[in-house]
Parts: sequence; C-alpha cells; structure tokens
Amino acid sequence: MKSMIFRKIIGGILLVSLFAIGFSKPVQQYFQIPDTVSMLEGQTVNFEKASPVMAHAYKDESIAVKEDGKTVSLSGVKTGKSEVFLEYAGLPIKKVDVNVLKDLRVIPGGQSIGVKLNTVGVLVVGHHQVNTVEGKFSPGESAGVLVGDVITKINGKEIEKMSDVSPIVQKAGEKGEELDLEIKRESGKLTAKIKPLKDKRDGSFKLGLYIRDSAAGIGTMTFYDPKTMRYGALGHVISDMDTKKPIIVEDGQIVLSTVTSIEKGSHGEPGEKLARFSSDEEVIGNILRNSPFGIFGELTQKITNGKMDQPMPIALSHQVKEGPAQILTVVDNDEVKLFD
Repeated sequence: MKSMIFRKIIGGILLVSLFAIGFSKPVQQYFQIPDTVSMLEGQTVNFEKASPVMAHAYKDESIAVKEDGKTVSLSGVKTGKSEVFLEYAGLPIKKVDVNVLKDLRVIPGGQSIGVKLNTVGVLVVGHHQVNTVEGKFSPGESAGVLVGDVITKINGKEIEKMSDVSPIVQKAGEKGEELDLEIKRESGKLTAKIKPLKDKRDGSFKLGLYIRDSAAGIGTMTFYDPKTMRYGALGHVISDMDTKKPIIVEDGQIVLSTVTSIEKGSHGEPGEKLARFSSDEEVIGNILRNSPFGIFGELTQKITNGKMDQPMPIALSHQVKEGPAQILTVVDNDEVKLFD
C-alpha cells in the first residue's frame, strides 16, 4: 500500500517537472529557433538562445556567425547554403539550415502592357459535328480528344500553328487514312487515332475539333531586373477563355498598351480594365514562361514609370508584414500612378 502511494507521489513530481521544463525559458527559446533561415546577401538574422549554448558554422564562407551570450546573429556573406549547429557541452542539439540568396534589386513596374501568346502545338477548345452524308459525327470527340488537350504532332510532324493542321487533314481524308495524333494533357502525354470525315456542304475533311494556337490580352508590368532585363508581370497565370486551363506557352511578346476605360466591379462581379495595344505595337519583350505567379521573360529595352525608376531591394515572404502599402498601375491612358 505504501509502495503504491510512493509511486504515485514520484509520478506526480515527474509530471510537474516535465510541465515546468516545458515552460522554462531555455526550452521555449529552443523551440523558437527556426529549422530553416533564408536571407539575402548582406542581411542579418538574429535569434535568442540559452547562455550555455554555442553556435558554429563549419567550414563555410557563405555566412558569418556572431554571438553575444544570449543572441546568435547570422549574416549573409555570399550566395550559398550552409548549416549552423547549436551545441551544449560540446554535443549538437539543433541544426539550422541557412540559405543565402543573391541580393536582388528590381525596378517596380505599373505600366499597362499588351500580351501576345503562342501555344505549344494547337489547343483544343471545343468539339463540333461534321455533317456527312451518313449523319453528324465528331471524329475527335469519338477518339477521346478532350477540351484542353494540346495537339503537338500529327503523323510525326510537329504542329506549331493552326495552318499546319488543315493540309495534313485534307491529304489523309482524300486517301481514307487515319491520323496519328500526339497529345499533351494535364495527366501526361498520350496518342489518339482519328479518321477525318467529309463535310457534305463544302466537301472538305474535318476532325470535329475547334482549335486555337494563340491568345492575347492586357495586364500590368510588375517588375524588371535592370541588370539582366528579366521581368515579371500580371501576378497570375493566363488561362484559355474557353477551357479555363493554363496556356502552355511556346513563345510570345509583350507591347505597351493604353487604358481606354475602367469597368467598375460590383458585388460578386470583378471590375476590369479596357485597353488597346499601342498604335505601333512595338515589341518590348518576349514571354518565356506562363506560371501561377504571372508571366516571365526578358525585355528588349528599358521602361520607366515616372514614379519609382530606381532599383529597390526585394523582401522575402517571411519579411512581409501587415501595414500600409502602395500599388503602381494605370487607370487612364498610359500614365502610371501611385495608389494607397
């Protein structure tokens, strides 16, 4: 009986001790030390530690480590990855991965731009029925070709634009042959066989597919790097208006554009800018990538906004805090303005 009471007392003491240790300052400081730190060259990141703990970066020149007893300071010296070890009595107790990024400075945009995209292959945007002497059929739909598919090759020949398709279809139709299509779909690459059908109204052979090889629109320049001339714009992916799927870009161009009017948004309906391409449609850059974060490419000339035309340091995601902000954009003609 006494042994049981003794064990309960010891258990209670251990439980209270564990709670006390968990709320102790050294332990709290340990849990607050990040597992990963990202910084730019020249930046410094500080975090607290318990006095007996020592910090070391082994054989690495990308960071400099300083400590004053209760604080560890990590300074980015040059681009690279490193590891900082926290030790207690010579034993490692924590590893911090450090990633030093290039000190990138960019010039803010705000200019209204026109966007011209050319797809990889031709994009299927719909099906239609071919009116034959035997009835109405859609060979493409019957073959399993879906809206959103991209046709990249027909009979082994690369397809770059819509005009590449018709001659191949007509030739196969006249010979009564099937076509071998190579298709790119979100789930991967696949093949399909389609036999063109003759339309009794005009005598041409058709696949029963609506296709498109380009897209155009307007947007806003976000930033560009004055050293490399690489830019980012829009801040969102460009999707096809019919399929609602991201457009896979082969190439493209951007030009300056002029805002003609603004359609104000209402409850449940977003507003939009109405704009036209500049009269000379001078190309100011190419398009290399269409991503969830916007379009990216390289400018062929420097552009200015008249408000902020000097390079500014970027901020990493963990450095962004809630507070007042300003945006640069055009709401009339081509004048860039600042808005709170």
